[in-house]
Amino acid sequence: MQKKIFVTGISTEVGKTVASAILVEALEADYWKPIQAGDLENSDSHKIERYISNSTTTIHKNSYALNTPMSPHASAEIDNMTIDLNEIKEPITENHLVIEGAGGILVPLNDQHTILDVIKPEYHVIVVSRHYLGSINHTLMTVNLLKEKGFQVSIIFSGNEHSTTEAIIKKMTNVPVIGRIEEEPYFDQNVIREYAELFKSTL
Repeated sequence: MQKKIFVTGISTEVGKTVASAILVEALEADYWKPIQAGDLENSDSHKIERYISNSTTTIHKNSYALNTPMSPHASAEIDNMTIDLNEIKEPITENHLVIEGAGGILVPLNDQHTILDVIKPEYHVIVVSRHYLGSINHTLMTVNLLKEKGFQVSIIFSGNEHSTTEAIIKKMTNVPVIGRIEEEPYFDQNVIREYAELFKSTL
């Protein structure tokens, strides 16, 4: 059965792209980043391409490729455009699909919509949680809002283990934990493949 996984984070720079690469590799899935804001020469799609080694994956084109690394609504304004939800069309594929969001779920796309509006009811949402002061609050808010909206939710922890933080998050969210991505010295195809093997059984 085709899996559609939406990867979101509790904040920016928490490890969504590495987590997405591992999921793509584990499932030999297609990848799609609907909205890329900034870093167009070294976008998340480029990074996924470098990280994966399977030959099945197709990397689909962004619906919006914006020039400035800012919240999509502000970045679009600089590019003299408004993000239209109707233009964010999921690519047609029979393969599994991993979709990577931008920032967290309440990042604005325009005056009315946020990333949450891009997440379809059939998507399994994976929240990437990384420990920092305030991360418990951000994780609980993200997971609880997604659960309230009826989504199937799992968590991937990213970075060095922080057992008290993780224990309370597990207890209070009661959602499955797929695994942890350690604070590796670097990520390359081999490291991504090792994690893919590790995570396969929990996907």
